[in-house]
Amino acid sequence: MRLLPAGMQSHLDARATTLCYCWRIVRNDGVSLGFTDHDKDLVIDGVTYEAAAGFSATEIPSSVGLSVDTVDAHSVLKSDRLDEDELAAGLFDNAAVDIFIVNWADTSQKLLLRSGNLGEIARGRHAFRAEVRGLAHELNQDKGRLYQYQCDADLGDARCKIDLDQPAFKGTGTVAAVADQRTFTVSGLGAYANDWFTHGLLTWTTGANAGRAMEVRLHSALGTTVTIELWQPMALPVAVSDQFSIKAGCDKQFPTCKAKFNNVVNYRGFPHMPGNDFAISYPNSDDAKKDGGSRQ
Repeated sequence: MRLLPAGMQSHLDARATTLCYCWRIVRNDGVSLGFTDHDKDLVIDGVTYEAAAGFSATEIPSSVGLSVDTVDAHSVLKSDRLDEDELAAGLFDNAAVDIFIVNWADTSQKLLLRSGNLGEIARGRHAFRAEVRGLAHELNQDKGRLYQYQCDADLGDARCKIDLDQPAFKGTGTVAAVADQRTFTVSGLGAYANDWFTHGLLTWTTGANAGRAMEVRLHSALGTTVTIELWQPMALPVAVSDQFSIKAGCDKQFPTCKAKFNNVVNYRGFPHMPGNDFAISYPNSDDAKKDGGSRQ
């Protein structure tokens, strides 16, 4: 049974109520934002809940079992604190969300209805739709280590131990020509082999995207032409003369760890584990001949 705050039950029993919904979002950088469907801003526990005209949400389901309950929120991009570029930059990816029902006439009367995380966010020119996933979605995420061929460490982390600040694994470059927001030719990386930065990380140091980073899908070095292709387009325009730093990439395969990084002692995969062919194999006459005689 859900316990109601003091005075809330009496308010709900009244013929007229003064209730509204409040949403608190904690971004990946720790910034807390509040929004409400009330027509005036509310301050609750030190957080300002901004009145969001055009804000609406679907019903809040609660199901028995381990299925993931979801809620969709729709609103316009009119808040100074809710910027389209920040959405595109990933600051709201999997952000923590709390949904309250609040008596706006007495904000001490509030009830937590749902906690979860932001899921898919769809953006238009003037509005957005955000999916809020229930806490059960965490049960669908991989936890711990997996018995697999590939390494499960991140390149450069405490388990990998590769120092990505070494000149061999870190370079700097400048955009020479732009094909689109994710593909461009660069200067400054001519000393590195083809594919050296594929699966690596590019961080912009100047230009409109300064301070933002994106994974590298492909690093192509053909003659004197070096091309970088990112996994996703940058949120803001990429321009000629924009500068960046870039770190080497790893495909998490054992041969790459050995040849490119000489780091097999810290490889966190299982490259010699038997595959399906071995698991379902059985002795036959050809095996006996290979052993030099028949098997009893």
